[in-house]
Amino acid sequence: MEISSKTLKEVDEARQKSKILAKQSISSSKTIDEIDNLQEKENLKKLEAVFFVSGRFLNMQELISLTDLNPIILQDFIEKLQERYDKEDSAIQIVEKNNMWKMDVKQEYSGIINKLATGSSEFSKAEKETLAIIAYKQPIKQSVIIKIRGNKAYDHIKKFSELELIKKKKTGHTHELTLADDFYDYFNVQDSSNPFKEVAEKGE
Repeated sequence: MEISSKTLKEVDEARQKSKILAKQSISSSKTIDEIDNLQEKENLKKLEAVFFVSGRFLNMQELISLTDLNPIILQDFIEKLQERYDKEDSAIQIVEKNNMWKMDVKQEYSGIINKLATGSSEFSKAEKETLAIIAYKQPIKQSVIIKIRGNKAYDHIKKFSELELIKKKKTGHTHELTLADDFYDYFNVQDSSNPFKEVAEKGE
């Protein structure tokens, strides 16, 4: 059976159209990937900015509220930031504690900013005063702290305990409060020194 020149031309045109469509499909797929990569980079920057500005530990719910990202993506991005800082041998790190995260300076560089990093962004003035009294008077009963600082100190003590800055030991109807090892690491001080003496005396 003979194939007319018109039929051959139609077949050729169909092949050309097929090639064009295939190229468009590849191009479209590439564009989608590029958009996804750009979106990921922007979301990583957003999360990084949130950590940088907050200067304190943030739980997952706070991160969701501040970034509008879902927890699965956030967990992945937190790990990517941690890996990036480790890979780049950065002085910055993402610290995790009790399912909360914050951006911080690595321990070996904390001495450089020790005078500035006394918890001013991490804690309110009232919280610092409560923590200072515990540090200055330890071991001290929780009931004594409440008498000195008022009922607001219950929330302060709860926060310090969650951050593992203090230890609580049940004693009768109250707790005995002492500093935990993480307190000295956090504030980069020796256990023989007390950077909060002046604050404690003002807070009493």
